[in-house]
Amino acid sequence: MIHPIILCGGGGTRLWPLSLKVRPKPFLPLTGQTSLFEQATTRVADDSRFADPIIVAGPAHQDLITQQMRGSPHRLIIEPAAKNTAPAIALAATLLEPDDIMLVCPSDHYIAAPKSFCEAAVAAGELAAQDYLTAFGITPERPETGYGYIRQGDALEGGFAIAEFVEKPDLERAQRYLDSGSYSWNGGIFAFRAGAFLAALKEHRPAMAGLVKAAIGGATQDGAVLHPDAQSFSEIDAESVDYAVMENSTRAAMVPASMGWSDIGNWAALHDALVEQDDDAQSGNVTRGDVDLADCEGVLAMSDGPRISAVGLEDVCIIVANGEVLVTTRDGAQKVGKLPGAVNQ
Repeated sequence: MIHPIILCGGGGTRLWPLSLKVRPKPFLPLTGQTSLFEQATTRVADDSRFADPIIVAGPAHQDLITQQMRGSPHRLIIEPAAKNTAPAIALAATLLEPDDIMLVCPSDHYIAAPKSFCEAAVAAGELAAQDYLTAFGITPERPETGYGYIRQGDALEGGFAIAEFVEKPDLERAQRYLDSGSYSWNGGIFAFRAGAFLAALKEHRPAMAGLVKAAIGGATQDGAVLHPDAQSFSEIDAESVDYAVMENSTRAAMVPASMGWSDIGNWAALHDALVEQDDDAQSGNVTRGDVDLADCEGVLAMSDGPRISAVGLEDVCIIVANGEVLVTTRDGAQKVGKLPGAVNQ
């Protein structure tokens, strides 16, 4: 049995103005009729290999989670403060038995091939059962500069040892990684035996491990909702699981995964995912709402109200949402989260 751990976070800035702090990216129906969060929870539903999910989120989104779970069984951990992924995963691991296999999934990723995802999850779980701290290595489709990379090492049964984690490269290095065939994107999806993860955290970040244990020890329970002790949790230094555990472990492994993955990390990434979905997309244009395009190529145009009319544009994103207007080139999309409107919500 594999226990999905769904991590909900984000400040609603990278897909501003559609995504907002009060309703950020995970809870929006960006790639279909259901939200990315709903897709994350249903991806492993009705499959006897997976247990009911444990969801880790902040207090601002508790009502959204309850609404979008629609009564489906789950456990919910409310983080008193945002402390990045390592403490969030540790909270969930503490609730499980040491031999339970946990599958850590961000709530805001798009996966076009759920069956391939489940197959990779089972393979990762088998490595995790052998005390490998296992990452999904996403098969790269292009020389992407917005993702971290994993370099595969020696072959293991069902996967590979991880030789190296690599930060986001420049375009030239990204092309070399793609050409070599030895690098994968780091998709932020992991499988651990709960006891092995907590042991690694205690070894590499003992202060964090102790404070998480104290936060769970002082937690209060409200039905299926757990509220860790706020004072203990507030003393934790925020850190990602990559830095806190994965990059320090001698038992890091990866399973290759080709599943139509995207982190929908900016408007250009959403555009790419929607183009892949839409067989009728002409000249690479994707429109939502009242939009008229003429002589445009590679344009994403979305409006929740006023008409968008554009002529002769190429590789541009135009978003009208929540009373705001955003216009950016695809290359500029990674800077949207730093705009005053996004930051000062």
